[in-house]
Amino acid sequence: MDIGASSYHRYLDGEDEGIAEIVNEYKDGLILFLNGFVNNIHIAEDLTEDTFFRLMVKKPTFSEKSSFKSWLYAIGRNVAVDYVRHHARIISIPNQDLESYAKDEENLERTFLREEKRIMIHQALKRISPDYRQVLWLTFFEDMSGKEVGKVMKKNSRQIRNLLYRAKQSLKEELEKEDFDYEDF
Repeated sequence: MDIGASSYHRYLDGEDEGIAEIVNEYKDGLILFLNGFVNNIHIAEDLTEDTFFRLMVKKPTFSEKSSFKSWLYAIGRNVAVDYVRHHARIISIPNQDLESYAKDEENLERTFLREEKRIMIHQALKRISPDYRQVLWLTFFEDMSGKEVGKVMKKNSRQIRNLLYRAKQSLKEELEKEDFDYEDF
């Protein structure tokens, strides 16, 4: 049983500290993952809160057929997809707020990613298709197995392998446009 699953079971048994541990462990990664859906760090933070809120209120059953992390990210993905479906219209944001939002997103990226090369990769990820971005993020930044990624993205193992191959090619093309140095990475 992984740490997240253990914390969740403790929470279900009445120990509130369990949910706090889950939030501390998964919050930053989940925010950045969900930001890939909505391209607004503040909305991604709200969607992350909604994901944790669902855990606390609905207390869904964790069947342990996958890792806790992939299960949690699948819930977050569903929250984001619901949000996008219901808010598909264009929202105008004042220019002065856009700068603030961009700075907040950049600060979170820097805190989470830490290294300049990873920031360069993260920026390149924004320029590739959402499915490619998701499969790469879950595989390399969240260390999920192909099976776990498949559960999050609702695809089979073969589809994930093919998607991962095409995603790597697309990311490589984007990085080569920026003269990315692979030797230092």
